Amino acid sequence: MDKPLEGWYTDPYELHEARWISQGTPTPLVRDGAVESQDPPPDGPFKVTPVFLGASGTPSDLRRADDAQRESPTETPVEAAWDAAGESMP
Repeated sequence: MDKPLEGWYTDPYELHEARWISQGTPTPLVRDGAVESQDPPPDGPFKVTPVFLGASGTPSDLRRADDAQRESPTETPVEAAWDAAGESMP
């Protein structure tokens, strides 16, 4: 049994260099060079057969869109600002 397409593929609509395909369905996530953006896939059939480019370019590709909502921050925004400034909170 073949698994559904999952990962980065050449854009089957030939609009971008690559398009993320999830469970065999093209998503709006696209890449052109190192730039990722959103462009909803057009209605209609593929123009070309997508070619697999990889399941992940970076570890962040494996994160779910709602991961940030489920993770609790390790520090408050105020603490993060003080850390970024290289100082500690008073």
